[in-house]
Amino acid sequence: MWFLGMDVGTGGTRAVLVDEKGRVISSASEEHAPFRTPHPGWAEQDPEDWWRAALVAIRAAIAAAPEPRQPIAGVGLTGQMHGAVLLDKDGVVLRPSLIWCDTRTQPQCDWLTETIGYDRLIELTCNPALPNFTLTKLLWVKEHEPEIFARTAHILCPKDYVRFRLTGAYAIDVQEASGTLLLDVTHRRWSSEVAAASGIPESWLPEVFESPDVCAQISAEAATLTGLAIGTPVVAGAGDQGAGAVGMGILQPGSVSATIGTSGVVFAATASPVKDPKGRLHTFCHAVPGRWHVMGVTQSAGLSLRWLRETFFTGQDYDQLTAAASAIAPGSDSLEWAPYLLGERTPHLDPTVRAAFTGISTIHTAGHFVRSVLEGVAYSLKDTFHLFDGLGIPVSGIRLGGGGARGPLWRKIQAGVYGHAVEILTAEEGGAFGAALMAGVGAGAWPDLDAACAAGITVAETVQPDPAWLAAYASGYEHWRKVYPALATLR
Repeated sequence: MWFLGMDVGTGGTRAVLVDEKGRVISSASEEHAPFRTPHPGWAEQDPEDWWRAALVAIRAAIAAAPEPRQPIAGVGLTGQMHGAVLLDKDGVVLRPSLIWCDTRTQPQCDWLTETIGYDRLIELTCNPALPNFTLTKLLWVKEHEPEIFARTAHILCPKDYVRFRLTGAYAIDVQEASGTLLLDVTHRRWSSEVAAASGIPESWLPEVFESPDVCAQISAEAATLTGLAIGTPVVAGAGDQGAGAVGMGILQPGSVSATIGTSGVVFAATASPVKDPKGRLHTFCHAVPGRWHVMGVTQSAGLSLRWLRETFFTGQDYDQLTAAASAIAPGSDSLEWAPYLLGERTPHLDPTVRAAFTGISTIHTAGHFVRSVLEGVAYSLKDTFHLFDGLGIPVSGIRLGGGGARGPLWRKIQAGVYGHAVEILTAEEGGAFGAALMAGVGAGAWPDLDAACAAGITVAETVQPDPAWLAAYASGYEHWRKVYPALATLR
């Protein structure tokens, strides 16, 4: 048997086929149209474009699979979290989706906090009201587009919209639902109190499932469009960070991942819901039933390096940039980067702060600027580890994922900044791989996600922190932490 995992990301959709030994058989991707920013802080995508890309990726992954082909026994989905897809009673999309990096909703956050109460909101949902969360986007539509809100009958997140098109089912998993601000995370069910206070009818909310549970089947129409068999079981899946953690084996308490994509995430599995009274960490249900996770987010992680390259180093690839940065000593000769291009989530919860280079002098070269960006992103992720220390969240091992795991220099910088050995996996396939493992559990190939990960995940390399770099980065981080308070005064 084979299992299909699909990741409906921000930049594109990726599909992978995985066998019963956890080996990737084939994969394919299709880009999305760039998200639209009609105003500063806005970010919108067309759900129909996700569906188009999903069809292309599924068909291409199946076509790329070698003969003899095995039956695809299950499908799992993951994708960008927090996006708000509003549908009418017939399942027709009413407006472009406000996606995860849309930060227009601070007034709605303030209203929610005043209406429900900061402490009560954390008690109910384990999280504060933030502009990225789905509920705040719904409230923005309610206030600014009441005619759209009045026609709404269903609310979905991005990957769940693609599942709707594949199956006709309105469904969501507990991990993704945790990022809506409408879930009672402790009890893994919708919060009637938050929904009522927000004016969101519970009838609009999809049914909630555990991530490996089968929640739907491929429809006849979707089978014709994709090449999948009618009735193929589809599991609930998880948001990109939850599925990515499964794909990296971050299942047991103490296991941690640091993933650098467009954003950056430090993800730790926990045995119970750990609530940060100040709301600086996200506490969500894990994709593993009966477990939870805490998560810190840097808004502009890989985005920082991409922005630097596209703005100042057009024509150079990342290998050229990091080669220049490798010649620079740790600390970048006091040049620092605060990676707040889109504001910041952890630990500052500040959507309006903006990025800055500080300490620029005549000695600094192009290599200094590149290295300072790599270091600044790692420092920002270190903020989450700092919170873990204060909340007693154990860290027994760190695995790196995303673009930050692929370059030797960034790996070594992270080991030095985090002060901990870091592991690189043999094949870090990301969220689509984790979604495929969930599909395999749903189809009965493995008894649970722990067994699935044991079958499919191996460590390729362990990077120990350089002792000299440890000292440089320990002092460098303490100085870097002074940058945000200074920037926060510049409004």
